[in-house]
Amino acid sequence: MTTMTEHTSNCCIDDVIHDKVKTLEESYLQFQFLCKTCRGKMFFSKLCLFPFLPPLEVKTKFYNSEKSDLFLEVQIQNISSSTVFIQKVSLNPPEMYTGAELNTINQAGEDECTFGTRTFLQSMEERQYLYYLKLKQEFSEKAGIIRGLTEMGKLDIMWKRNLGEMAMLQTIQLEREAPVYGNMKLSLEKIPDTVIIEEPFHIICKIMNCSGRKMKLVLKTYDTDSIRWCGNSGRYLGQLPPGSSLCFTLTLLSLKLGLQVISSIKITDKILKKTYVCDDLAKVCVIPSMVKMKN
Repeated sequence: MTTMTEHTSNCCIDDVIHDKVKTLEESYLQFQFLCKTCRGKMFFSKLCLFPFLPPLEVKTKFYNSEKSDLFLEVQIQNISSSTVFIQKVSLNPPEMYTGAELNTINQAGEDECTFGTRTFLQSMEERQYLYYLKLKQEFSEKAGIIRGLTEMGKLDIMWKRNLGEMAMLQTIQLEREAPVYGNMKLSLEKIPDTVIIEEPFHIICKIMNCSGRKMKLVLKTYDTDSIRWCGNSGRYLGQLPPGSSLCFTLTLLSLKLGLQVISSIKITDKILKKTYVCDDLAKVCVIPSMVKMKN
């Protein structure tokens, strides 16, 4: 507040006003000028807007997994000309998922941050965070029929420019484009880490009906140079309502060592007479029988 007893003609008032931005949204200051003239009291008001640009640039990317779980990569960069202190970075997952941080390592029985005790970012310096989002069991059926852009919670970043001052909250709304699976999605629920050459092993697969109609499914498997399927081909899986899923077990063996691809699976919808081909379902490590016995 500046008070003057007299303001002559063509005279200017110079004053510096100090204010602190408390939010990351657009801020404004309102100036008021009150005066008395021979004509009486006069009032003048002006509104000044100040757009605020946060010093941190945040980039996010989602990665899909075979079991509908997700990995979130967060890249934070200090684009300002001064040092910024990162007080806290936290993920608030959506209702369908539970979140877990992957930014710690176990040292002598204690979890320590991968960035150590250093909490600040120099100008143009960047840092990466990784999070794991696990799909809740009660939403497993719904996840397969989600289409388009979906909300994936939010990311809260607490930062400040100087030690001792109040931290600022920067919130990033997370969105993800749901992958398009077509009418049907085939995923792998269980597979051994290693298998012995020429010995049968089991895998558990899951089929989800992503369409809006009922399916009548028949499974066929075909042998390759490295993989032999056990059992009869042309197995009837039954009817699958829209948005539902079913699991089934397959038995196979490998004829070659090393990392082998499980493929040559065909699923036919008898109602539409349409066949879905799965050429790269998973990979399995095949080892000799002597290695297994020594372990």
